[in-house]
Amino acid sequence: MKKISVLLAEDHLIVRKGLRTLLNSEKDIEVVGEAGNGRQTVQLTKKLSPAVVVMDIAMPLMNGLEATRQILQTVGTAKVLILSAHSDEAYVEHFMEVGASGYLVKQTAAHCLPEAIREVARGGTFFSPVIAKRLLDQKKKALALSGPGGKPQSMRLTSREVEVLQLIAEGKANKQTADELHISIKTVEKHRQSLMEKLNIHDTAGLTRHAIATGVIESSVQSTTI
Repeated sequence: MKKISVLLAEDHLIVRKGLRTLLNSEKDIEVVGEAGNGRQTVQLTKKLSPAVVVMDIAMPLMNGLEATRQILQTVGTAKVLILSAHSDEAYVEHFMEVGASGYLVKQTAAHCLPEAIREVARGGTFFSPVIAKRLLDQKKKALALSGPGGKPQSMRLTSREVEVLQLIAEGKANKQTADELHISIKTVEKHRQSLMEKLNIHDTAGLTRHAIATGVIESSVQSTTI
């Protein structure tokens, strides 16, 4: 029997090890790799081609949303299953829009993570009950109130702009951002200017608040610019 290959993307080592222990007890699931930040997750997905990526939301260098977007654009065979402490509507909506196959809240993951992995590996979807109910309610509301301007602001940003936004919100200077993304400082400045124009935000503190509000980073990893 071929096992379902899984990559764990979680920046907290203790949580990651706990997930590995849980999944190692399943005969049909194999953890083939672990990643501690979003950029490493994208790189390892390309290298290892796992069937399922179990993805946390708030990770350094690149958040789970952007990592999911890049994985699904470049590794067509991979499925992404979100595993997060957050069940906010905005988080769920953003991940569903980029193509995640499921969304679990960590509080209930121990009971249903293996089942969720099997379902998304088969091409299906899987959601924690509280998320599933909310998605149904949202769909009903959308049918009743459908109209222009439905996409959130962050979805109008390019992938590179989202990366720059996260690094700005994490308190990185232009040079640090340029070094991290392997681009020039001038290019970073252009992306920063584009962010400010698109979002109608004209200072670093405002960009940071926007990043937190839209789930690009968590408030626990925000910079000191607010």
